[in-house]
Amino acid sequence: MKKFMEEFKKFALKGNVMDMAVGVIIGGAFTAIVTSLTDNFINPLIALCTGGTNGEGVVIGGTLMIGGVAFNYGAFLSAVVNFLIMALILFCLLKGINTLMSIGHKKEEEPVKTTKICPYCKSEIPKEACKCAHCTSDVEVEE
Repeated sequence: MKKFMEEFKKFALKGNVMDMAVGVIIGGAFTAIVTSLTDNFINPLIALCTGGTNGEGVVIGGTLMIGGVAFNYGAFLSAVVNFLIMALILFCLLKGINTLMSIGHKKEEEPVKTTKICPYCKSEIPKEACKCAHCTSDVEVEE
């Protein structure tokens, strides 16, 4: 059972699988909040700056009329702000998950060198050697 759980953990916590799962879950969970933020706070600010309200104070968003065609730039700006907020949230969440994932991993230690290079013939000799086995030169012993 322990091996099964280790294999499942290795599969489930692979970078791409985890990133995709987090993106889908968080995207679904925060879409309503972000949409509400843009619809209830950002769109009224756009309408306030552009004068886009009807006489009763209802926000109609940023709309530009050219030749009888309505360009709803307020909805476009709202979608851009939605995207930027979601991207920021996902970035912060994935950065935190990656930090948590790296906590449990041991860093690989560098292997201890047991050899050195003879300064005269450039052959590899044991670190404790005081004489080169290839050219018989005297070499310093490294500690």
